[in-house]
Amino acid sequence: MNIMDFNVKKLAADAGTFLSRAVQFTEEKLGQAEKTELDAHLENLLSKAECTKIWTEKIMKQTEVLLQPNPNARIEEFVYEKLDRKAPSRLNNPELLGQYMIDAGTEFGPGTAYGNALIKCGETQKRIGTADRELIQTSALNFLTPLRNFIEGDYKTIAKERKLLQNKRLDLDAAKTRLKKAKAAETRNSSEQELRITQSEFDRQAEITRLLLEGISSTHAHHLRCLNDFVEAQMTYYAQCYQYMLDLQKQLGSFPSNYLCNNNQTSVTPTPSVLPNVIGSSAMAVTSGLVITSPPSNLSDVKEYSGSRKARVLYDYDAANSTELSLLADEVITVFSVVGMDSDWLMGERGNQKGKVPITYLELLN
Repeated sequence: MNIMDFNVKKLAADAGTFLSRAVQFTEEKLGQAEKTELDAHLENLLSKAECTKIWTEKIMKQTEVLLQPNPNARIEEFVYEKLDRKAPSRLNNPELLGQYMIDAGTEFGPGTAYGNALIKCGETQKRIGTADRELIQTSALNFLTPLRNFIEGDYKTIAKERKLLQNKRLDLDAAKTRLKKAKAAETRNSSEQELRITQSEFDRQAEITRLLLEGISSTHAHHLRCLNDFVEAQMTYYAQCYQYMLDLQKQLGSFPSNYLCNNNQTSVTPTPSVLPNVIGSSAMAVTSGLVITSPPSNLSDVKEYSGSRKARVLYDYDAANSTELSLLADEVITVFSVVGMDSDWLMGERGNQKGKVPITYLELLN
């Protein structure tokens, strides 16, 4: 017998088996044939596996939405992952906002209260963006990947073996039906032998499927560990964000409480701020029609008296010209007021160096 004859016979046998299974399945649905039921334990395992698959898919997909709300970005990442290529690096939303704020603050001038505040806010937003990237990377590695491996690996194997079990059951029930219909002794002997073979194959496949399904409990234990990793990653992320915002709030607390820059206003009288240790503008300074009310007490002390005070520098500052004094964060300098000087500036002194310094960069010390 040549290879072609063998292939033809094999195809004919496969077609016969398929037809037999189709007939058996149809008759079962119509109630015209009996169906071999699986034992209760195996049915429970199958139900547990199916339930695990459904909820794992839902949790995985919604976690992806949580970590990356932009659907277009998710699709792009999916395509690059399937192509086994690295997706191009782009700024995320906090990083992009932070860059805009920094650029705007630089344009307005770091020496101004608003410009400096924008720069500080922008730097914080970029730090939050970095933390967001770390959360996504950690969650993808420790949480999403194990869930996806189960769906695309273990469960696919289970589904394959479950389908084989279904086919073996159909073969078994079809053999039972043929045995019932057999009348001649020779036909009955052949049908009984076929039944013994199909029963053996069904039992063996049921055992294989059962062993695989019992591994679902181990899968749950593994996914529990992955869930703990995900929660820890979120906890770290939110703790970082809270600390960043707390630090930013402290920095902004040292900015002028009564700072107005609307050019179309001719006379404004804002409510005096009562925040402690905040540097404000001078008492009742009138400049270009802008009226500014009483500042916090620590600055008014400097303006009211001609004596000097110590001040801690909050941020680095580069002098714009020879009349200004460059500053380094956390250094302590001497400051004092000069009659006729702009209300947003003080005279600073460090050793034999002297020059104007912006009050928004200072915290007066008692």
